[in-house]
Amino acid sequence: MSLMIYNVLGRQKVEFVPLEPERIGMYVCGPTVQEYSHLGHAKTYISFDVVVRWLRASGYDVLYVQNITDVGHLLESGEDRILRKASQLQAKPMQIVEHYARHYFQDMDTLGVQRPDISPRASAHVPEQIKMIQTLIEKEYAYVANGSVYFDVTSAPGYGKLSNRRIDQQEAGTREAIRDEKHHAEDFALWKRAEPEHILRWDSPWGEGFPGWHIECSAMAKKYLGATFDIHGGGVDNIFPHNESEIVQSECANDADFARYWMLVGSLNVPDQFGIPTKMSKSLGNYVTIKDALETYRPEVIRMFVLGAHYTSPVTYSEESMRGAQGGWERLNNAVWLVRSQIASAPAGDEGAAFTERLDKARTAFTEAMNDDFNAPLAVAALQDLTRDVNVLLNSGTTVGVETLKAIDGVYSDLAGGVLGIIAPQQQAGANAAREAGLIQMLIDLRTAARKAKNWAESDRIRDELAALGITLEDRPDGTVWKGE
Repeated sequence: MSLMIYNVLGRQKVEFVPLEPERIGMYVCGPTVQEYSHLGHAKTYISFDVVVRWLRASGYDVLYVQNITDVGHLLESGEDRILRKASQLQAKPMQIVEHYARHYFQDMDTLGVQRPDISPRASAHVPEQIKMIQTLIEKEYAYVANGSVYFDVTSAPGYGKLSNRRIDQQEAGTREAIRDEKHHAEDFALWKRAEPEHILRWDSPWGEGFPGWHIECSAMAKKYLGATFDIHGGGVDNIFPHNESEIVQSECANDADFARYWMLVGSLNVPDQFGIPTKMSKSLGNYVTIKDALETYRPEVIRMFVLGAHYTSPVTYSEESMRGAQGGWERLNNAVWLVRSQIASAPAGDEGAAFTERLDKARTAFTEAMNDDFNAPLAVAALQDLTRDVNVLLNSGTTVGVETLKAIDGVYSDLAGGVLGIIAPQQQAGANAAREAGLIQMLIDLRTAARKAKNWAESDRIRDELAALGITLEDRPDGTVWKGE
């Protein structure tokens, strides 16, 4: 089955055909680094992490670019977000940028989100932005007004093709204050003149100022991926005005198509005081930071929660939904632990060899799910179905040889680990897995001896200390078995 992607540009699922047979250029709008990242960011960047992982697992050479916005992202009042935070903390703007950018990458690393190949900053690409603005002025798509430069939306017939909004439907002043100097209320800023108190400022042909928000992505995407590239990703809430503005200014400046496939991630919601799902956002103050979430949940559980719904779907965050993700991850992880703990002592003879057909079936189901617009929920379901059969096999009394166990672990490592990032691949799980399993078994044997001697205090102590380490013991008529996180 060929890879199908729901292309927001056209509103239909289409076959993915890259510009070059084995190479993919992909750009994803990155964060504005003026606060700690929240779970809404986690949803977006985990989703695209899995997209990139699957493309690479499918044999593509992916150049993944994700920007850092450190200038030009304005509030509706016209105030720069970075400057506002700097003023609040009495810090330099680049102190704010460095602090929150560093923590953004730390959070993503903890969540298992692989870093982009290139993470360009808007402030480091002002010359490229000025050059593109000059081109738009020369082609009469933009105009200068009192030291600022605006894109004339009436000059571009294609404006609105991504969001399907007509100019007469658009709200004036979105993301910036309405100024009398604009020709039309809907025109958006490419360059803003710097008021005397504005710290972030650069020289330009129009005087000192700073770039608008939208132009940064167009300039950096062109520099690293070319005028036309394969995939552009982002959050659905930025479809207008940000993504729409990116397209029109890029295509007008470059006389070429911009991104060929547009993938937008659905919002992460939280219930409001009436229980109505509301988008999690910094502006509403209803967000949960990634750092706070990690104090309660493992990174893999957060990934499991995100992957429990299709990337295009909105998801509501709650303790109940996180508990569901926790339970699903534990079932999967416990099976992996059980398989890996038995590999070292498994016999060469293998009565479970026929299970390889079941593994092929799981790989096929997983592949079909991921090729159907990166349908992670179906891919996870294929692994959960496999896990039920793995548990039946390992508890059936059948002698399962080392080759079958390694094959099972290979499926989990490749798919749950390498693609979804919810299980550590075997090589990352540590070469000491068998040693750890042996130590746990030794403690279980000591506990069994304590129980036989009716030393209940010692028995309980061993059980409780193992539980504190994430090891759960289950006493059965045929002995004690353990499950680990």
